Amino acid sequence: MSLTESEFTALRATIASRGTARMVLVPVVVISWASLAIVVVLFGDLPVAALPPLAVLVGGFEAVNALHVGVERIGRYLQVFYEGAAGAPAWETTAMAAAPRVRSAGVDPLFTVVFAATAILNLTTALVSEPTPLETLVIGAFHAAFLVRIARARQVASSQRARDLRAFEELRHSSNPRTSEVP
Repeated sequence: MSLTESEFTALRATIASRGTARMVLVPVVVISWASLAIVVVLFGDLPVAALPPLAVLVGGFEAVNALHVGVERIGRYLQVFYEGAAGAPAWETTAMAAAPRVRSAGVDPLFTVVFAATAILNLTTALVSEPTPLETLVIGAFHAAFLVRIARARQVASSQRARDLRAFEELRHSSNPRTSEVP
């Protein structure tokens, strides 16, 4: 197996493993969040007790987002540097061409609806202990910041493929001899 074949194989395996990791990570995060949220509702005397479960959601979302960004970036790299050769696989190009036709499939690679819904539900756990107006404002601000982060990440993800494709095409056509040849 040549170096280019082994690189291609390794990168496709990376895409597969990161995709699987994302699918496993989301239920683990939601179960962890739910466990902490139940503890907060049952035993939490302070409204700020709702913040550790929120931190679990934030960490989980950031991990899912990082996995998604990495998978997309590797996919565009493969598309630009491998799919131009005769007889090369064309999965990335085909998937990108089909994307506008299947957008209504409802796939949410960042699980934004899941994370937003759990964040809103998490906010209600803070209300169980009857917070003061200041506590409500502070806790609400943390939750609102997370919801804004989710919305922003979703917006950025929607145009990432096109941006990364342009960036890799520019790299391929740059004067750098290492990136100007198709492997």
